[in-house]
Amino acid sequence: MRMYDVITKKRDGGELTKEEIEFFIGGYVKGEIPDYQVSALLMAIYFKGMTEWETAALTLCMANSGETVDLSSIDGIKVDKHSTGGVGDKTTLIISPIVASLGVRVAKMSGRGLGHTGGTVDKMESIPGMQTSIDREKFFDIVRKVGVSVIGQSGNLVPADKKLYALRDVTATIESIPLIASSIMSKKIAAGSDCILLDVKTGSGAFMKTVDDSIGLAEAMVKIGEHVGRKTIALITDMDRPLGIAIGNSLEIMEVCQTLKGHGPADLTEICIDLAANMLFLANKGSIEECKKLAQQQISNGEAFAKLKEMVTAQGGDSSVLDDNAKFEQAKVKHEVLAQREGYLYSMNTEQCGIASVELGAGREKKEDSIDFSAGILLRKKIGDYVKIGDPIATFYSSAMDRCLEAEKLFESAITIGKKAPQAVSIIHARVTKDGVEKY
Repeated sequence: MRMYDVITKKRDGGELTKEEIEFFIGGYVKGEIPDYQVSALLMAIYFKGMTEWETAALTLCMANSGETVDLSSIDGIKVDKHSTGGVGDKTTLIISPIVASLGVRVAKMSGRGLGHTGGTVDKMESIPGMQTSIDREKFFDIVRKVGVSVIGQSGNLVPADKKLYALRDVTATIESIPLIASSIMSKKIAAGSDCILLDVKTGSGAFMKTVDDSIGLAEAMVKIGEHVGRKTIALITDMDRPLGIAIGNSLEIMEVCQTLKGHGPADLTEICIDLAANMLFLANKGSIEECKKLAQQQISNGEAFAKLKEMVTAQGGDSSVLDDNAKFEQAKVKHEVLAQREGYLYSMNTEQCGIASVELGAGREKKEDSIDFSAGILLRKKIGDYVKIGDPIATFYSSAMDRCLEAEKLFESAITIGKKAPQAVSIIHARVTKDGVEKY
C-alpha cells in the first residue's frame, strides 16, 4: 500500500477503507509517513469530507494508537463529559461531584488551558496541595472509594491525535468537522467510560461560532460514540458571554463552591443542572426531568459540595480553602473597570474577555508559560444589565497594574453598551441524541 494512492483516492472523493486508514495512522505515528504526505491527505479530507463510517473508523484507529484505559475493574456505570472549551467554563468541577454523590462513577481526564480558554487541571491546581498527576492505580482507587476523580491526561494516550492536531494547526485544516470529531472522540473512547456527555459550546467565545455548525459537530460526535458502543448525548450551550461571573483559576474554584452551596450565578447553575441531569440519564437514573430534580436535590442537601471536598482531600488538596475562600492566594493588585457610557450592556465578545484574563496572568499564550492562579476577572455586570457612567463593570486581579491596564483595553473593546436591552437568549440551544436534534 502506498500513501500516494490513499491521498489520490481521498482527493477524488473516494471512501477510504479501514485498512487504508490504519495504514496512514499507523505509519504516521511510527514516523514512517512524512508530514508533507499527511498534510496533503488532511487537506483532501478538509475539502472532500469523510463519510460517517470513515469518521468512526478514523476515530477508533486514533483511539487505539497508544495506551487505552480499562475501567472494567471499577463497579457501576462510568460516565465521562467533554466540553469543547470556553471562558469561565468550570462545569466539570460542579457536575462531577453532583453525579458522583448519586452513585454514578466519574473517572475523568481533563486538560490545561491554552489561548483564551481555561483548563480544568489549572483550576484544580489553584487549590493548595492538589495533585492532578496521579498514577493509574491510585486514580482507579479514588474513583472506587470516592466515586469521582479528575486528573490531567497522562501516559501515551492517543499519540495519533497529538501528532495530527499539531499538523492541522499549521496547515489550515483545523476546521474540518470529521477531523475535529475524531480528535475529541478518540480521547473520550480511549479514556474508557461507558457513556459520554458532550458540551458543545457555540458563540463568540467558542470554536464553533454558530448554532448550526455546533449541531453539525455534535451530530458527528454522537454518531461516532454510538457507532463504537458508547451511549452519547450532546448539549449545545451558549458561549456568547462568559459562563458565570468568574474568569481565572482560583476565582472559578470559588464560584464552583458557591454554586455547589446553592448560591451560584443563574446561567452557570442552569447549565450545570442540565449537564448533570443528562449524565444521570445516561446512567439510567430516570427521565431527564427526574434527573434534574435529583441534581437540584444534591445541591440543596449539601451532598454534592461534600463530594467535591472528599475528592480534593483524596487528591492531596487542602479542602479547607473550599469552606473558607479567603485562604486562597490573593492577587497583589485589584483594579475596577468602570463604565464609560450609560446604557444596557448589549454584547460581550467572549474570546476577547478570555484574552484579557490571559493578559492578567490567568492563562498561557505558550505551553511553557506559568500561570498566576490568583489572577482573573470578576464580572460585576452581565449582558442585559443597565449601567451608568462610573458603574463598576468588572474587577481585575493581577500581579501588576500595567497588566491590568493592558487587559482593560482588551476588555473595553469586547463590550458594547447600547440604548436598547438585548433580546434574551437561551443558555442551552439544543440537545443531540442518536434519535435526532431537539432545539430549545
